[in-house]
Amino acid sequence: MGHTDDGYDEQVKKIEDRGMDVEAFGSYLMMHKAGMPPHGGLGMGLERLTCRLLERENVRYTTLFPRDMNRLLP
Repeated sequence: MGHTDDGYDEQVKKIEDRGMDVEAFGSYLMMHKAGMPPHGGLGMGLERLTCRLLERENVRYTTLFPRDMNRLLP
């Protein structure tokens, strides 16, 4: 099954340019092989909505497994 647009190739190039292992991003690249539609990244997301509803200062306080410089795994 071939990819339908150059979005896949573009993402692979970005990964390679950063010296990263392309195989480690297999699940992420899968959507680009099928032709992921372009988007502006405007999705609110459940964590951000919860953050607003609870009037918290930072989205990490309303995220089940927050990621930051000191926490990369759950």
